[in-house]
Amino acid sequence: MNVQSSSPSRKIVIDPVTRVEGHGKVTIRLNEAGEVEEARFHVVEFRGFERFIRGRMYWEVPVIIQRLCGICPVSHHLAAAKAMDRVIGVDKLTPTADKVRRLMHYGQLLQSNALHIFHLASPDLLFGFDAPPEQRNIIEVLNRFPEIGKWAIFIRKFGQEVIKATGGRKIHPTSAIPGGVNQNLSIEHRDDLRKDVDQIIGWCCAALAHHMTFVDANQALHRDFASYRSNYVSLVAPDGAMELYDGRLRALGPDGETIFDQVDPVDYREHFIEEVRPWTYLKFPHIRSLGRDNGWYRVGPLAQVNCCNSIDTPLAEAARKEFVARNGGSPVHATLAYHWARLICLVHCAEKIKEFLFDDDLQGTDLVLRGERRGEGIACIEAPRGTLIHHYTVDDNDQVASANLIVSTTNNNEAMNRAVKQVAMNDLSGREITEGLLNHIEVAIRAFDPCLSCATHALGQMPLIVTLEDADGGTIATRVKQ
Repeated sequence: MNVQSSSPSRKIVIDPVTRVEGHGKVTIRLNEAGEVEEARFHVVEFRGFERFIRGRMYWEVPVIIQRLCGICPVSHHLAAAKAMDRVIGVDKLTPTADKVRRLMHYGQLLQSNALHIFHLASPDLLFGFDAPPEQRNIIEVLNRFPEIGKWAIFIRKFGQEVIKATGGRKIHPTSAIPGGVNQNLSIEHRDDLRKDVDQIIGWCCAALAHHMTFVDANQALHRDFASYRSNYVSLVAPDGAMELYDGRLRALGPDGETIFDQVDPVDYREHFIEEVRPWTYLKFPHIRSLGRDNGWYRVGPLAQVNCCNSIDTPLAEAARKEFVARNGGSPVHATLAYHWARLICLVHCAEKIKEFLFDDDLQGTDLVLRGERRGEGIACIEAPRGTLIHHYTVDDNDQVASANLIVSTTNNNEAMNRAVKQVAMNDLSGREITEGLLNHIEVAIRAFDPCLSCATHALGQMPLIVTLEDADGGTIATRVKQ
């Protein structure tokens, strides 16, 4: 915590925000009375993948672009491969290629959601937001709650084994290529995974049941903490069911009203605008028809559960029905409900993995297709953190001419900033600032499971700014080089 005092106001800086992927900070400004006037969430790193991917051959992109992140590389690998499918004129993969990719995707969703709920979020939920910082970590979870520690290790491990079996590697896989995949699921890998999948489903259900004890014991906190009305965006199947790999876009308003539905991701520019603001490297997307003030939205597990009409696996569908019933059928707006929804998705992914492990198409040998070459590829996938869009243009030399990524954390940018400001105003105004209270703000950010490395990009050039100050800190001159 860094507190900067300059009468009559103070600035509090939380730098870095902990237990998230990437580097971010929060700045809070308090007036003379100690009341919060402004609070912002800043992303302070810049990676530039959209720029340096230009000029690379299009078939290299699925392997290169996933280096954005070590937490969710599979999501970028698959989104880029789907985009490049379109570039080579393939709109529908072979059954084997499609199912290998889907199985890999569910492995990624399983391991990443497990990583977040157990390793990053559970210390706050198990020990309390105000617990000593030395207690809020996975080591203490393992010591105090060994059963939860077991879930943390083995559910995530199983997801990584699924990725390795389908992608060749646990991190940064190589199997998804334009037009299909370069390997099927071997009998050996299939049988190894079959041995453990029922246990994994059981542990996921146990984790969900355990979390419900937190929800029931902390109903007011769960309902009110960083809670606000918003729009939601997610992929859904043609019948409105949850679809995390290859659906169409649905947007719902705060009361569950339909803003748009069954939108092909290739038409995303007709429905979304990306806005740039000077104090962060994250853009601010919003729904075009609603404008900047009303068009912001949330994505991720909360949106995935709010937006769908059903889930096509029985245990997750029963959990979804309870989720919906507890709020009278309306969208759930509680930010802490992200964890509840994430666990529903965890159960769903484990069930889907079992379903695929008993599908003989995964041992097929028809793996790759080609069609008529196109100059543009757009694809969308539901990553663990929500809706992810990849958009590329490719020139006549097969080189990438442009790239645009709208990642899940970017889609949640406005929502995260609103959560930060609301918690700061509710919990910090007029009170003595403690580390525990500042952790409340981090709890709100962590609920979104932001991946800051994936999300950072800028419009135009990065300027070099040099400021010359005098001995008293006054600015003498400023020079900017573009």
